Amino acid sequence: MDRRAAIILLTAGLAGAAPVHGQSAAPSRILVMPFENVTRDARIVWLGEAASVLLADDLNALGANAITREERREAFQRLQVPRAASLTDATVIRIGQLVGASQVVVGSLQGEGESLIVTARSIGLEAARIQVNVSERGTLPDLYDLFERVGRRLAPPGAKPPSEVSALPRPPIAALENYIKGLLAETPTNAVHYLNTALQADSSFDRARLALWDVFDEQADHQRALAAVAPVADGSPWSRRARFLAGLSQLNLKRYDDAFNTFNALADARASAPALNNLGIVQLRRGSTPQTGLATYYFHQAAEADATEPDYFFNLGYAYWMERDTQAAIYWLRETVRRNPADGDAHYVLGAALASARNPTEASREKELARRLSSTYAEWDKRPAAEPVPKGLERTKTDVELPHARRVEETLAASGQRDQQELARFYVDRGRRLYQQENDREAIAELNRALFLSPYEADAHLLLGRIHLRNGRVHDAIDALKISLWSAETAEAHAVLAAAYADAKDADKAREEAQRALVLDPQSPDARRVLDRLR
Repeated sequence: MDRRAAIILLTAGLAGAAPVHGQSAAPSRILVMPFENVTRDARIVWLGEAASVLLADDLNALGANAITREERREAFQRLQVPRAASLTDATVIRIGQLVGASQVVVGSLQGEGESLIVTARSIGLEAARIQVNVSERGTLPDLYDLFERVGRRLAPPGAKPPSEVSALPRPPIAALENYIKGLLAETPTNAVHYLNTALQADSSFDRARLALWDVFDEQADHQRALAAVAPVADGSPWSRRARFLAGLSQLNLKRYDDAFNTFNALADARASAPALNNLGIVQLRRGSTPQTGLATYYFHQAAEADATEPDYFFNLGYAYWMERDTQAAIYWLRETVRRNPADGDAHYVLGAALASARNPTEASREKELARRLSSTYAEWDKRPAAEPVPKGLERTKTDVELPHARRVEETLAASGQRDQQELARFYVDRGRRLYQQENDREAIAELNRALFLSPYEADAHLLLGRIHLRNGRVHDAIDALKISLWSAETAEAHAVLAAAYADAKDADKAREEAQRALVLDPQSPDARRVLDRLR
């Protein structure tokens, strides 16, 4: 084996190895899905969602790493899954993968007179098999103890003592029922009614106040949203989240001094990337000086705190663009598209910065890619030359962040490898083999490593498109395939994009892509399959 091949293999081992030096491996994450009401008993409909909330609380109290309802809701939105949908096993697995779970807990509820039977199964995503299967019987007044018993049987080895679970807040069952009904309500009016009823039953039930904030915020009623979380006391277990949500309301109300003080206090207590990012947002919107702290200073800190989140890098590049520091803007926007090649805003602003730096060829290519990703950017092209980029593109963050790709730049740095293109091809080849073995999670990890080194690697985007399509993430597939075609036009990419459009129910675009594939390769079987399907 020559020295170059040895370096490539060493780097591959580092990229696939576990945690970066100084970081400890987090406990396996557990996603608890809402339980099924198998008897269709109207009295216990609300318990399906309650089961997920209570069991996740109990597992966390026992020392497991259960995913919060807020993260689960974010994953539903990302996958465009309707809240009331009956989910297939495949969709449940996709949600689990998106939130970084290694286990998924599913279960059922059955009413028998005054008794309630709870059945739960823990499924390992890697092995795709049931790890634990438990069943417990109890009554509605015994609800908390019932789910504590289920949680203890599902908890990993070395669980904490029962006193840890018993110390969890236990609002009256009536308050819990109205809280859950508020979460599930179809209209804001009904949601507010149920949540206020829950607070009437237990004025210390701070979770209901956070849910009220969600309802008012979705209605852009930021004053009432702020008032909803203001009563949460500093000693409450929900205090930090309540303060964060209050800061978002203050930001939306343009109470910038209040918002700065709120996020600054949160960052002083624990320097989380979302709090640091939002401090940058405040400074960007109200104006700042080096003495008060520039927006770019806070965005730098956010990017250092979480180098896997593209939004922090976009905000940093965009803030430098607003400060007219073109070279810094170019650098950080390129870092953005390394982490998210489908970020149309980043490509367009990067194009504007490159044009300002008198690099018209690259500028044109970046703007062309942005236009392929969305028709929005054709309108931006009509803006005056003095202000080619709209204001207000900065991205605020909530306190709920889904996990991101591993810190590829750290795992690659140790190799000393200089030929990035060759290393990128190595990762593409590994990703292709894993894709063929239907090991999609590992394939995506390998392809992301390739794209970090070479963001416009056509084959990597093509394979990502195929993986997303196989897993039902149609819109992600379309974005990846558009970038693949922009990077290098092939019949294969056109044919796969045609299949993606067909899945998205866009027959005209599917037909157009399939026909283009046949122009490039008249024998393309994938393109012909799509046209047969459309007929």
